[in-house]
Amino acid sequence: MANDTNTGERPLFGHPWIFIRGVPSMKFLPPEGPSEIAFAGRSNVGKSSLINALVGQKALARTSNTPGRTQELNYFVPDGYSGQDGDMPPMAMVDMPGYGYAQAPKEHVDAWTKLVFDYLRGRATLKRVYVLIDSRHGIKKNDDDVLDLLDKAAVSYQIVLTKTDKIKEPAVPKLLAETTEKIRKRPAAFPMVLSTSSEKGKGLDELRAAIVQTVSE
Repeated sequence: MANDTNTGERPLFGHPWIFIRGVPSMKFLPPEGPSEIAFAGRSNVGKSSLINALVGQKALARTSNTPGRTQELNYFVPDGYSGQDGDMPPMAMVDMPGYGYAQAPKEHVDAWTKLVFDYLRGRATLKRVYVLIDSRHGIKKNDDDVLDLLDKAAVSYQIVLTKTDKIKEPAVPKLLAETTEKIRKRPAAFPMVLSTSSEKGKGLDELRAAIVQTVSE
């Protein structure tokens, strides 16, 4: 189980999380309430695996070998909050649709792109987007396009390298330095780049701490 990191009176991690809603369009968004953080990344970057590892649950977020399976904004919150009498969760995590898949029909891609952009531009409770980058490939053109969109929307984001267990260990500091330099002049980018491995559990405590700090600000 994930480490017990607290914000307010109840722990965020080390506490069961539940899926509450899939959002195919803006009209289905939950009412704005707790702070939200979102995860974005290319298809197969390991988004679902990272979310599952963060909360210490094997199947909270769906994992699939089929690119583009996540076609909605999927909402997760800590379990045990009724939503009544002010008993609201301290935060929500949002799994955003993956981008960069080549097999999806164009109309689906256009619809998902519009959903994501509308969400980024119109969600006052969104505190930060964690943009996941596969450490084996680094920042690619479609990642740059998403970073441009985030900069344009003035939404704070932080880069998280995934699958660092798949590259040689000495290469990780170099990749961190290169990625930090690439985003240095981007206006909405948080300057610190994180590195993680869902499979090995590396960097998860640092990411949890970053999330807690973000929603506490």
